[in-house]
Amino acid sequence: MELVFATHNKNKLVEIKALLPHYIKLLSLDDIGCSEDIPETADTIEGNAILKAEYVRHRYGYDCFADDTGLEVEALNGEPGVFSARYAGEAKNDSDNVNKLLKNLEGKENRNAQFKTAIALNLNDNQNLFTGICKGKIIEEKRGDQGFGYDPIFAPEGFKKTFAEMRLSEKSEISHRGIAFKELIAYLSK
Repeated sequence: MELVFATHNKNKLVEIKALLPHYIKLLSLDDIGCSEDIPETADTIEGNAILKAEYVRHRYGYDCFADDTGLEVEALNGEPGVFSARYAGEAKNDSDNVNKLLKNLEGKENRNAQFKTAIALNLNDNQNLFTGICKGKIIEEKRGDQGFGYDPIFAPEGFKKTFAEMRLSEKSEISHRGIAFKELIAYLSK
């Protein structure tokens, strides 16, 4: 079976290839000749994953899956949410996004937050959605140098460490993305 992962991110592709059953040949957007950035114009994380999966199915005709992830902070009414990658502007700068979030949380006691990943799978003319959520808190200053995005300021429930202080294998066991991909892989392995 061939399946496209709607991503240009080589690191994500390698990580997911290692988890999939051996009989699934995983292709990237680059592998199918899709060089464009697929628009993410939905107002939900789930909607963006669906948009990307539909784009690949309709434009290229492949069975595929696509993911989208966002950080939702209680005290900011769910911000940055669907705008997590572009929170501080279209440049998608991780450091600027983190700094803006910390500034917006200044003086707020409630620092509860959750990461959410949604994966839309288009397979054999059916669509399935898999969701992973990791609850935690936003700490007051950056810690750690692993990971990316908001990892240096997000401490998952039950941990004193941030995602950026964890080994990838440790983070993958509990992270939103790890949970969603485990659901996808279990479904594909049936």
